Amino acid sequence: MKVNLKNKGLVFVNDIVLADNFFSRLAGFQFRLRPHVEGFLFVPGNSIHTFWCFFPLDLVFMTKDNRVVKVIRGMKPWRMTRPYRGSHKILEVPAGKIPSTLMEGDILEVQNV
Repeated sequence: MKVNLKNKGLVFVNDIVLADNFFSRLAGFQFRLRPHVEGFLFVPGNSIHTFWCFFPLDLVFMTKDNRVVKVIRGMKPWRMTRPYRGSHKILEVPAGKIPSTLMEGDILEVQNV
């Protein structure tokens, strides 16, 4: 699965894992000393924690139509976000993967969902 910035043509994550059931959502990057996949797309989701993660993460909260609600860069382990109104999906990737040009209000193109 690829995640593209719509209208900007920049591919910044390839082959993310769709986490849309209990078991796929349970694991994520927890209990890993380093990333084992490029990222996860949690559906549904409006908040997230980094308990049992051992490296910082970049997070993108999106609406059902992939409009960016909130971008959090470099969230440290053992933290929680608040719920973000309107968020239905969360892209979770290792810190540094989200381009600095990505901003709230942008629309991401999610292919192969």
